[in-house]
Amino acid sequence: MEVLILREKDDYINLSQLLKAMNMVESGAMAKEVIDEGLVKVDGEVESRYRRKLYDGMIVEFNGEQIQVVQS
Repeated sequence: MEVLILREKDDYINLSQLLKAMNMVESGAMAKEVIDEGLVKVDGEVESRYRRKLYDGMIVEFNGEQIQVVQS
């Protein structure tokens, strides 16, 4: 499982931003597309909101990979 560490000043990251930051998609449009297609899960459930706020401890699954959000 990979880890994304939030910047100290941030409480959350949007789902589409996480996918881009982890180089899982090439653009925001591609992030929206894979989310709309139901290919992304947050904490084990399919997520359809591309601006879903992800907080410390949440786990995102996409394309066979898992990323945990961690507060710095």
